[in-house]
This record gives sequence, structure tokens and C-alpha cells, in this order.
Amino acid sequence: MIKMDSSNSPLFFPLFCLLGFLVGHSLAQLNPSFYAKTCPNLPNIVNAVVAKALQTDARAGAKLIRLHFHDCFVDGCDASVLLENAPGIDSELDAPGNQGIQGLNIVDDIKSAVEKACPRTVSCADILAIASKESVVLAGGPSWVVPLGRRDSRTANKEGATNNLASPFEDLNALKAKFGAFGLNSTDLVALSGAHTFGRSRCAFFSQRFDTPDPTLDPAYREQLKRICSSGSETRANFDPTTPDTFDKNYYTNLQGLRGLLESDQVLFSTSGADTVGIVNRFAKKQGEFFKSFGQSMIKMGNITPLTGNKGEIRLNCRRVNPRRPRSTDEGRDFM
Repeated sequence: MIKMDSSNSPLFFPLFCLLGFLVGHSLAQLNPSFYAKTCPNLPNIVNAVVAKALQTDARAGAKLIRLHFHDCFVDGCDASVLLENAPGIDSELDAPGNQGIQGLNIVDDIKSAVEKACPRTVSCADILAIASKESVVLAGGPSWVVPLGRRDSRTANKEGATNNLASPFEDLNALKAKFGAFGLNSTDLVALSGAHTFGRSRCAFFSQRFDTPDPTLDPAYREQLKRICSSGSETRANFDPTTPDTFDKNYYTNLQGLRGLLESDQVLFSTSGADTVGIVNRFAKKQGEFFKSFGQSMIKMGNITPLTGNKGEIRLNCRRVNPRRPRSTDEGRDFM
């Protein structure tokens, strides 16, 4: 287990300073000390549950960060991605980009542990944000300061999930458009794509690159992938064939060697004349540059239109909205 204490990390100070000007309006409402009095041990609680999950599931961290990404790109970081079908809820989990998404059971375990220590206090949206950071740290990656105070939505947006989530089949212009819609630039796109330094993808998302041999896919790597996928489209391959469970810069050196697993990965390096090529080269050369930018971009993404104050709620079950109660019975409560 690798744990980087954010207070001792060389990235801590510059990333903390970023809180003053990144996505100004949102950050003015969020605060890394939001739970300092109401749930002071929150990061350690989340870290412990994620660490336990990793003991039996090497993909646990990648699953959690994917949930956070897919949450923030649909109406902001409000835990709407976690809502299952229910009366009035058309779940985002049924959108094409979320088919096969996993990790809700780990979120349930984190929520249970947090509720035991700090009842009706911490939102599921904040749990996703913290769990993503802890997942990266536990895989050997950087730490960053997570602004907190998000609340949970009472609605889902399946149409938004269908339209807003990046596809593994998209070209660079399409990816830039989807990231740009949320104020994320080319550096953010390349840095956040670096989350594919760990985790797996199903063959169904990249096997189209075999049919007409993709010139941006290394031939030897193509044959390796074809062997892996010979057992079916649901088979999973490592995003990073070199250090599959470690958070490092090898994602970018893989792109340089034409070993990006998804088309949407490789286009960052193989699109002629694109500004992303230089960013890939910079991150491939210096892991510290990647780590610094990744933390900065996670802060920006995590602050896409959060619900704060009296908006939304603090869900008691991350998969269900809270039942409505007469206002008088909940007077003084902050979870509705």
C-alpha cells in the first residue's frame, strides 16, 4: 500500500494555492475544511475502505475514479450517476457510456462506514471526490486538496449521460468539444485521460481497431490484444500493459509507442499537429509534471457546477433519493 500524506507532498502547497482561482464561483462555495468539525476523520475512513477493496479487487480504484468522472460530466458533480431506476428516476446507469460501469458496491461500503462515524453529514458526491483521490494515492499517484461541500441531486439525467460522456471511439475534436463544454482545456484533457494508467477496458471498446488495421496501433501490440480478445468482447485488457495497477506516467510513454488501448487514448498523440502531442511528450518525460497537472485538473473537474447550500440533499443511500418528509418533522436537519 502506498500512501502519500498530502501535508508532506511537494504538490500540496501549489495545489492548495489553486483553490483561490480555479473555477472561481464553485470554489467560493466549496471548502477543503468543510467537514473539519462534523466529520474530521473522513479522509481516513474513505482511505481504509478503498484499501480494503483493493485487497480483493485490483480494479477498485479505477472503478471509483470512473464513477466520479462520469458523474461530473452530467449536470456536474452531484452523485446523479449513482441513482438507480425508481419512480421519477431514469437512471444514468442505463446510458450507453455507463453500460457495465462498476464500483457501486464499494461506494455503498464507504457510505456505510461514513454514516456510522458521521450520520447524515457527508454527501455521496463528496464521497466520490474523496474516493477518487484516495484511489490514486493508494496506487502510487499524487495527492491533492479536495474542495468539499457538494450535495446530492434528487434527479438523474440519462439523456445528458448519453450525450455528454466521452466515447472510446471519438476523435480529438469531439473529445475537445466535450471537455471544453465544461471549461476543461487541452491540458486538462490529456491529464485526466492519464487516469487510464490503471484499470481495464472491455474488448468491445477497442476491437474495431483490429478489423482494418489501425496505423496508429503498434502491430505487435495489436496481435497481443487480439489474443486477449479471442475469448469474447466482454474480456478485459489492461489500459497500461506495463504497470497496469500503478498510477504513473507510463500511459504517456505507451501512447508514444502506439500502445494506447482506446482510439480516444491514442488520438491524443497521433493526431498530426495537435497541441495535445506536446503535452503527452511533456508528461511522458517528467512524471512530476503529469502528477501536478492531474491534481490541478481533478480539482477543476470536481468543481463543475456542484450543488451547495440548501440545494439537493445528503443522500442516506447513494442509490436512492431520500423519501420526502413534512418539513416540520425535519426541522433543523441538514440532510434534506
